[in-house]
Amino acid sequence: MTANRILSTSRGTNVGSFAPMDWLTFIAVASIWGSSFLLMAIGLDSFSPGLVTFLRLASASVFFACLPAVKRTRIDREDWPRIFALSVTWAALPFTLFPIAQQWIDSGVAGMLNGTVPIFAAIITAVLLRSLPGKVQVMGIVVGFIGVALITSPTADDGSNAALGIALGLIASAFYGLSVTIAVPVLQKYGALPVMGRMIWVATLITFPLGVLALGESSFSWPSLTATVAVGLLGTGLAFILAGRLASRVGSTRGAFVAYVIPVVALVLGVIVRDELVAPLSLAGVVMVLAGAFLASRREA
Repeated sequence: MTANRILSTSRGTNVGSFAPMDWLTFIAVASIWGSSFLLMAIGLDSFSPGLVTFLRLASASVFFACLPAVKRTRIDREDWPRIFALSVTWAALPFTLFPIAQQWIDSGVAGMLNGTVPIFAAIITAVLLRSLPGKVQVMGIVVGFIGVALITSPTADDGSNAALGIALGLIASAFYGLSVTIAVPVLQKYGALPVMGRMIWVATLITFPLGVLALGESSFSWPSLTATVAVGLLGTGLAFILAGRLASRVGSTRGAFVAYVIPVVALVLGVIVRDELVAPLSLAGVVMVLAGAFLASRREA
């Protein structure tokens, strides 16, 4: 019974074309999350993946604790299993998998892999709602999938470690797709702040042992600490609130399409800040994922 209650979703409150506020939220989330991969790469210069994950969540926990609106709203007991599931699938697991993956792949590639989230979200949403997305949204999914394939293809021959990094990134993205889908009902019921705050608090407790174990494998540096805390405050704090509101308004499938713009931000920052190389096929893929994001924003049939 609990599993059936958790594995459910609902439609967004706005099935029309994106309103200006939807676009502003969309761009803000994409920009913050796109930069998160660069910040995590800086964090990994001195910290092990487990410490990056824990510090990110701990910083976000402090952020949410400073917001009175998070604690004012009471979550019904029947919704706590879904909150716990989101803590695992939207935070603890993917936040752990991506830093591990970035030991073998560039931040730009990690951001590109995150662009598969809309594909996973669309599939899971279609199954749970027993309804396919609109034709235009399906076209956006297909175009975006081709774009992601072009983006990742230059790394296919980089060796087993790169392949493992890509696999971990895809698994993390699948968890993101599941999470944004099953989060919609509680986001619409309580709002983004109470849900996201409690989700992050639980995820911090889950990853605390991992952070303690990672201390012995890490060294200290101010750039790594500053970058990791920034990921927590912005990428896990502010951006999660905005992403929750977006998914509540436009639905999980269209809300997840924000991930299609993340690779563009990650790619540009990776090139500018860390001198990462970009293959021509990856640039072609960027154009296609942007086209997919535009198609997703159209009115749902």
